[in-house]
Amino acid sequence: MTMNKGVAVITGGGTGIGKASALELSAAGWKVAVCGRRRELLDEVVDQCVADALAVTADVSDPSDVDALFTAAVEQFGRVDLLFNNAGMGTRPVPVDELPIADWMATVGVNLTGSWLCARAAFAQMKRQDPSGGRIINNGSVSAQTPRPNSSPYTATKHAITGLTKALSLEGRDHGITVGQIDVGNAESPLTAAMSTGVPQADGAVRTEPVMDVSNVAKAVLYMAELPPDANVLTMTVMANGMPLVGRG
Repeated sequence: MTMNKGVAVITGGGTGIGKASALELSAAGWKVAVCGRRRELLDEVVDQCVADALAVTADVSDPSDVDALFTAAVEQFGRVDLLFNNAGMGTRPVPVDELPIADWMATVGVNLTGSWLCARAAFAQMKRQDPSGGRIINNGSVSAQTPRPNSSPYTATKHAITGLTKALSLEGRDHGITVGQIDVGNAESPLTAAMSTGVPQADGAVRTEPVMDVSNVAKAVLYMAELPPDANVLTMTVMANGMPLVGRG
């Protein structure tokens, strides 16, 4: 039997990093509320969870959906101890002047506005619950450090996540709310399927890149989540060894 560690809300929880983190936290005794846009995938995650789990269909860029997500989590579990702001999207790798404005707006809506809306809801709940406090982990991506070619919407939002993390970390101090960021590079998931066939590099070449098992990210999320309230990982990078993030391109 697992020990109850607390309640986690995980966005983008139907696949990839979100799914792996939900299962890792559940196996460690966390109750989890997973959200995403595809109900059937969320239900599959909940079915695999060891501890109590809840699936909530939500678009994190929609304020009413975010409010409904946190209301459902609190009604089911009584509180929120952890938010993993994981939901994200990118755009086609085309030059900035060829990218539809709607693609920019959608990416900012999910990656940045969605993270802010969920953090806002988490702060409100964490302040009023008893005992108060909690932790937020933002998924920044290694694009928060270094861009890929033709990726201005995704890169801009992920750089902004770093600023959001620092600002919320400062704001959370007086309320027992700890905020950190995990930057992930080439975790194997549907979003990184192209790595095996080749992706554009800074020098104009197209090359395959190494990937790592997504469980490595989930273990890092669990480590951050279970730190005591007086400790924080402000930023962590977990990446496939050998990927060209470090070096000149």
